[in-house]
Amino acid sequence: MINNDLSKVLRGKISRYSLVTATAKRARMIAEQADEDGIIITEKPVSTAINEIIEGKYKIIEPEEIRNI
Repeated sequence: MINNDLSKVLRGKISRYSLVTATAKRARMIAEQADEDGIIITEKPVSTAINEIIEGKYKIIEPEEIRNI
């Protein structure tokens, strides 16, 4: 289970829905890239993806109209 403080990421800027969607998309990219390169990954792609988002390596951009979902 991921125990990171997500308030840093959310801070009223993005919805939880966008965070989950972005994390899933990035995790798929990580898994596909590892598979193409023949790399065995020991950390789960979702953990890697959420850490990258928290560290600011990837920025989530969402339309204004879905922020209050």
